[in-house]
Amino acid sequence: MPDAPNRLVHIVDDVPELEGVDELTMVLVLTGFLDAGQSAELGAQHLRELGEGPVVATFDVDQLHDYRARRPPIAFVQDHYEGFEAPRLSVRLLRDTGGTPFLLLTGPEPDIRWEAFALAVREVVERLGVTRVVSLGSVPMAVPHTRPIAVTHHANDSSLLTGRSPWRGELRVPSSAQALLEVRLGEWGHPALGYVAHVPHYLAQMAYPTASLSLLENLEIGGRLTIDLTTLRSAAEECEQEVARYLTSHAEVQDVVTALEQQYDSFQRAEESGASLLASDEPLPTGEDLGRQFEQFLAGLDRPDNEQGQG
Repeated sequence: MPDAPNRLVHIVDDVPELEGVDELTMVLVLTGFLDAGQSAELGAQHLRELGEGPVVATFDVDQLHDYRARRPPIAFVQDHYEGFEAPRLSVRLLRDTGGTPFLLLTGPEPDIRWEAFALAVREVVERLGVTRVVSLGSVPMAVPHTRPIAVTHHANDSSLLTGRSPWRGELRVPSSAQALLEVRLGEWGHPALGYVAHVPHYLAQMAYPTASLSLLENLEIGGRLTIDLTTLRSAAEECEQEVARYLTSHAEVQDVVTALEQQYDSFQRAEESGASLLASDEPLPTGEDLGRQFEQFLAGLDRPDNEQGQG
């Protein structure tokens, strides 16, 4: 049986900033799995930049992290080690652009003890008066960057959904701590919803603020927050311009993107008409073609003179 929550999380006893607050959103961003294009992490970073706030809860990461699977960095300086970057999983109190308080739970996704972690989060929710938990994530998909970012909406109560899911029927997918937490919170009577952005798989290894922007736009609706997205929108525009410039000078990569555009448009037409979503009449590039062309694509974006366009 999982340990008591207070053995895994320490919660600040007195948080005067939350006195009299009737509605409180907690945003959840766990890195390491659901973070293609660093989209959720960039979104969390943008939220923190709205204004630093106090840490109101900290988790004992030593009980949750597999250090051999995800080794934290440390500096070796001439003849000694220093600057060990220990993983941290914490809850910070922030305020949105309009001054509304909210919580941000960020850090690496726990490698082990998911059930104990869920119980610990439940303790945070109930002690601090959280009224909804909103998770952000992103996954790589075979979609072109030239089409609007698709977002999967999910919730443990259908009344919380703020948009229509692009999926039909049942899909068996690898689980995550965020997914389990949403299920458990629902069983305990706590509202939880979330958004997963679909990131073009050829951009999944670089910072992709366009998807971050889409996630935070949805967070404003589902989390009932007001967020100044000016700087993030500018970063997204710069990134898209950089990708467009690269494609202009690399016709072979543009050909692959064009094939993805055709497939995407076929899916859209099929869905609108109620036909098969397989869109088998449109050719798909082979995995070998995609791998070869996008390896060159990413290598080009990683050059020093292209660093600005990475968001």
